[in-house]
This record gives sequence, C-alpha cells and structure tokens, in this order.
Amino acid sequence: MKTAIIGLPMVGKTSLFTILTGVHQETRIGSTAARMGVAKVPDARVEELARVFEPLKTIHAAVEYVDLPAISKENLRDPGYLASLRVVDAFAHVLRLFEDATIPHEKGSVNPVRDLEDVETELILSDLVVVEKRLERLEKDRKKIKNPELDHEFALLERCQAALGDNRPLRQLDLDADEEKRIRGFQFLSQKPILYVLNLGEDEAGNLREREREYREGALAGRKRSAAAAVCGKVEAELAELPAAEQREYLSSYGLEESGLQRLITATYSLLGLMSFLTAGEDEVRAWTIPAHSTAVKAAGAIHSDFEKKFIRAEVVNWKSLVDLGGYAGAREKGLLRLEGKEYIVKDGDVLVIRHG
Repeated sequence: MKTAIIGLPMVGKTSLFTILTGVHQETRIGSTAARMGVAKVPDARVEELARVFEPLKTIHAAVEYVDLPAISKENLRDPGYLASLRVVDAFAHVLRLFEDATIPHEKGSVNPVRDLEDVETELILSDLVVVEKRLERLEKDRKKIKNPELDHEFALLERCQAALGDNRPLRQLDLDADEEKRIRGFQFLSQKPILYVLNLGEDEAGNLREREREYREGALAGRKRSAAAAVCGKVEAELAELPAAEQREYLSSYGLEESGLQRLITATYSLLGLMSFLTAGEDEVRAWTIPAHSTAVKAAGAIHSDFEKKFIRAEVVNWKSLVDLGGYAGAREKGLLRLEGKEYIVKDGDVLVIRHG
C-alpha cells in the first residue's frame, strides 16, 4: 500500500512523513523529487503471537509513504511530479489547523477548508487536461472507424468531463465495475481515495476525536471515498524521540490512547477497505494486508502466487484463541482450529495455515 502525503507549504506534511517513517528532512529547494519511506503498521496481535511462538522473524505489515513538495500549478506540470502522484493508492492531505506566528501561512491566514478546496481544484484541473486530450483523440478515431468500445469510452469520459467542469472530483462519481476498469489506466488524481490529516496545535492535543467528528459532520460530510484523522505534529514529534516504554505514559498525559501513526493507518485501512490476517510459526510471525471480504484462496495468493494456484484448504483460528491456548496444539484440542475451503471469507485477525499441493 502506497500513500502520498500532499498539501500546501508550511502545513506540517514533511514533519508528518518524518514521524511516520523515521526519514528525516532534507534540503530540496526547487526539487520536485519524491522521497520514500516505510512505516511499520503497529499491531499488538503480531507481538502477542511472537511471544507464543518465539519465531526467527517477526514481520509487521507496512505502509509506504511518499513525501512530495507542495501541490502547485507549476509542480503539477512537471512529468516526474505527476508520475509520483499517479502511482499511489491514496492521498494523505495534510490540513493545517495550528496557529503559529513563527510559521507564516502562504495565504496569510490559517483556513483549512479553503486550503482543502484549493488543492482539490488543482487535482481536478490536472485531470481535466487529461480527459480533454483523450476526448480529442477519441473524436478523431471514431470518425475513422466504428467501434462500440470507443463509443463507450467517449461517453464515460464525457461524464468525467462534466463532473470536473463542475469542480467535482471524480471520486464523487458513481461508477460500476466496468466503468472503473475502463478509466483505471488514466490514474486520475481526483479519483483517488483521500485521507484528510488535521494537524492541530499542542493546545488541542486532547481534542483530536472532537475535531475529527467536527470535520466529518461538517466540511467533509457527503464527500465520497474520503476520511479524516487528527494528529498533533508537535506532540507526535516529541513522542517519536521517546523510548517505547515511555510513549504510552506520554500519550496518556494528553488523554490519548494511541499514537498518530496508529490513528492514521487505522483510518487509511478503513478508507481503502483493507484488513490484516496473520501467519504464525517457529520460523516467522507475520501480518498480511488484504482487501476486506477476501476469500481464503485470495489470502493464500497474498503470501505466494503458487499457494493460490495449488490451494487445497486453510486451517483457521482466531489470533486471541491461539495466544490464550499457547499454540496450535491447544487450539486443535479445543476444536477451535477449523478447516476451511477456497470460498471462506477471511476475517480481520484470523491466523491461517495454508495447505497446498
């Protein structure tokens, strides 16, 4: 899973990238190059299973983050910048809510809803250019040959053009599976799911949930394929410098139960319809990310393509039962280790043992 962190200048997006990935800021004045970093997905289930099995390797799921310079008309004309945006699965759009006189806002005031709309407009205009160029090409092709496929694509792109012309992002369109497939190759920016990251000041660190709810029910209400998660960049930066044992106490002092990393990844998984299943043994305990409602055979394919092709069955047990009973032998004795076939729908937190040819 790859997420691009986007936003206007001086909103805290590069600091967020550092907090999430541990990759520290570099000087890159005038550069439109992307920086990559990987965040380990916090998952207490993995740690609990590792205590039981004492494996040689413990591997958490991971999210790749891409940090890009600020969204602007100039940057969106840069092919390399655009390419970096197009290949990601989702955007994390950082909105500045904090006030700080020492960090001037480029527009002279802090107004997150204005900033949201400004960035959205730039994404829409970038997509509109792509749509209009393709429509021009299709118009010429349709005059040369009669092809129903070209007609279908033309009609669909006209719908896209109308939405973009009304300043509506393509993620707002209701598309069926065939229509989604037809335009997937364009990698439209305004169609990508978007997580709005509300970057609050230290004085609001204890009000993250309230601010999230305020935006979900207000400025973000009715926006499809979007979500909101609040963080306090300053607090999170200080948290990242502490030993793991002290982090929970530090969070509690602000009335927080989980870190910004946990909140952001939970919100991103929900937005993209993702979940995790686990595998556990003496060699390795590992979390695997798959789409929610995936079948057992598709989950097997996430581990290895051969497992999907030669799938026979899966042994399934809930991770908590496996931990409480001290391993597979205890779960089997209690009748909690079940045999499931190809069509079994994997649940979040299932531990699978894949049997294959």
